[in-house]
Amino acid sequence: MLQHLHIENYALIDSLDLEFRPGFNLLTGETGSGKSIVVDALELLLGEKVPALAGIIRSGADRARITGVFSPPALRSLGVGGSASPSSRNESTRWTRLLATLAESGIETPEGPAGEDLVVQRDILPGGRSRVFINNQPATVGLAKTIAPCLAEVHGQNEQQELFSPSAQLQTLDRFGGLGAPAAQVRERFERWKELRAKQEDLTRRRQERLRQMDLWQFQKREIEEAAITPGQGSKEDARDGAREDARLEDARLEAEKLRLAHAARIEARLSACYDLLYDSANSAVAALSSAKKNLDDVSPYDAALPPLAEALLSAKVSIEDAALSVRDHLSRLDASPGRLEEVENRLALLDRLKRKYGPTLDDVLRYFEEVSGHLRAAESDEEATRTIEREVAEAASAFETVARELSRRRARAAKELKRAVESELQELAMQGTVFEARLTVSSTPPSSGAWRGSGIDEVEFQISPNPGEPLRPLARIASGGELSRIMLALETVTDARQSSGSADHTLVFDEVDSGIGGRAAETVGRKLRALGQRRQVLCVTHLPQIASFAHHHFRVEKVEQNGRTVTRAEYLEGRERVTELARMLSGSLVTDAVLKHATQLLKSNQ
Repeated sequence: MLQHLHIENYALIDSLDLEFRPGFNLLTGETGSGKSIVVDALELLLGEKVPALAGIIRSGADRARITGVFSPPALRSLGVGGSASPSSRNESTRWTRLLATLAESGIETPEGPAGEDLVVQRDILPGGRSRVFINNQPATVGLAKTIAPCLAEVHGQNEQQELFSPSAQLQTLDRFGGLGAPAAQVRERFERWKELRAKQEDLTRRRQERLRQMDLWQFQKREIEEAAITPGQGSKEDARDGAREDARLEDARLEAEKLRLAHAARIEARLSACYDLLYDSANSAVAALSSAKKNLDDVSPYDAALPPLAEALLSAKVSIEDAALSVRDHLSRLDASPGRLEEVENRLALLDRLKRKYGPTLDDVLRYFEEVSGHLRAAESDEEATRTIEREVAEAASAFETVARELSRRRARAAKELKRAVESELQELAMQGTVFEARLTVSSTPPSSGAWRGSGIDEVEFQISPNPGEPLRPLARIASGGELSRIMLALETVTDARQSSGSADHTLVFDEVDSGIGGRAAETVGRKLRALGQRRQVLCVTHLPQIASFAHHHFRVEKVEQNGRTVTRAEYLEGRERVTELARMLSGSLVTDAVLKHATQLLKSNQ
């Protein structure tokens, strides 16, 4: 609800403060007094483009300023007379959407069950420039325009209106038809389908990337696999001691073997000489130890200290024999063939090539092998994942289409009912013969075409033929501001009548709603505006006393001279002052007792 509107240095207004209230608020005044200036200022506050007109900024001022204070539905009563309706205590859908939009844009709002008052300010600067502040935080005109439908909706003067947009018209149809719950279900099913489609597209993209790499990965895996790289093993002593395996890989072992093979002849000669010295020659160490022990054995019976020495010589002999046998075994296993050296060198060349491609070490080569194997396993699992996601997408699409088709059928019925209801209202609003149509277009295209939306498979366009014989035209192409305002009033009336009490949460502003009507039609307009005011805040500019007599709250706007300059003032009217204003509207400048009596009776009848 718009609680307070401050206008400063705008056109004829030097400083004007209006305290609006719940219900039907009315602005009246002489022609040219500035009533429409108030509406124009409100439109600028809600993000409309600054008109390229001289005099927008009051002469002598460097800027114009418009400030609006809006309260959330949970903090005020939409009912008139002080009683809050049950639904008005609940958090508003529009207000919740507004707070979410502000949060996404980085605008902080007070925390609480429904937040606190929202202050929107716009400064109009020379050259058509402007600055916007929301809750004293810099914002953009675009953001103000985005949140405007959550705050107020202005009807009249042929300005661009929210209800001109197909999405808003579809929401109006759903509100009229009481289709909020099925529409929400459609939106939920759509989001689920959309989420799965995104996953499917991501999986397809990754699968295509993997498929492009498959041949390379298979070649690389096969190349490394065929090389049959093996890790090295620790020594037998290490194994007996429980030590961990040698971390060296095959290339380290082969390098050691290559070194051994390259010096095989020298190793063989030295090992042969060593074996001879230890065991095989007449003067070997074993022979010498045997002779020495024999000498000790010969004299051991005569000296008790000698047997231990003989045993030591025997132990030394056994150790040397073992060493000699080990030398002989190593000598017998020694491969000094040129073929083995060539084989080792070729193997090392293969491993070096793999290290250059996938290394720099064999550890890296083996890690790359595991990585490539993982890619290939993932590519194989992609097929199953693809089948799974295709099934899930198809199921989600079917679920969406089922509820969307049902919603479409219900919308078609609601569109026919809306046509009858609006045309009936327009008859009462002096638009006899007007034809209204809520034309539905149902999409039959597959979801891949992008025709599916969260709102369902329908598009709606409100069309009007104001005069018999004229073709139906889109609502946005209605030329008359007065006709447009009355059509909007009819739509709001029939839609609002089907809502739970207090469910409406944004301000409706009507300008030119009385254009081209009078008498009984004006009385009907006034009665309908008052009925709307029972549910939501309504602001209206009128010249007709029949409409004015129905208002809950009446403001008179007038031009006065102050310090040699013309300024616009607004006054809240009650009691005798309101009767006098109604009398002026009835008869002009000549207000007689009879006119005052008529005004009193009119006010009494319509309040």
